[in-house]
Amino acid sequence: MTFNLQLRQTSASDLDYVLTAETSSANSPYIMMWSRDQHHQAMDNANVAHLILESRAPAKCPTISQRVGYLIMVGLQDLDQSIQLRRIVVTDKGKGIGRWAIEQVKTLAFETYQAHRLWLDVKPFNDRARALYKSAGFIEEGLLRDCHKTESGYESLVIMSMLRPEFDADMLLRSQKT
Repeated sequence: MTFNLQLRQTSASDLDYVLTAETSSANSPYIMMWSRDQHHQAMDNANVAHLILESRAPAKCPTISQRVGYLIMVGLQDLDQSIQLRRIVVTDKGKGIGRWAIEQVKTLAFETYQAHRLWLDVKPFNDRARALYKSAGFIEEGLLRDCHKTESGYESLVIMSMLRPEFDADMLLRSQKT
């Protein structure tokens, strides 16, 4: 059975899933975890999009759905029109869900929220995510050295971004190919 992906607003009933996804060994090394209260505050903040990635069955079985990840975008009301993809967590890995989600984030940022800049940070050792972001058109801007304190020391973050003209050029190129 094939499933269709969609984004929807995170609800309070999703928070157990979100927290479990964050603390799983497949995800926890790559993200800075939040408490339930931090997630709840983000969900209530108009400057934040806290979204569930959901896989839905085709029309013949519309009641079947499964959460396959979540993402958080911040800066939706930023005066500089700069939106950050704060977090993306995929729990059903290796199926293209992350790639699909990144394309949705770009569309939301540039078309829905009219951003000029979409940016993110990624841990330097997260090669899989860095390759995905680069293939999606993000440019590495630099390294924030030892900017995050952890229990085992400090970690650095790679800053990557995409600007509106780069998104527009990519969309134009895609439309010419079809």
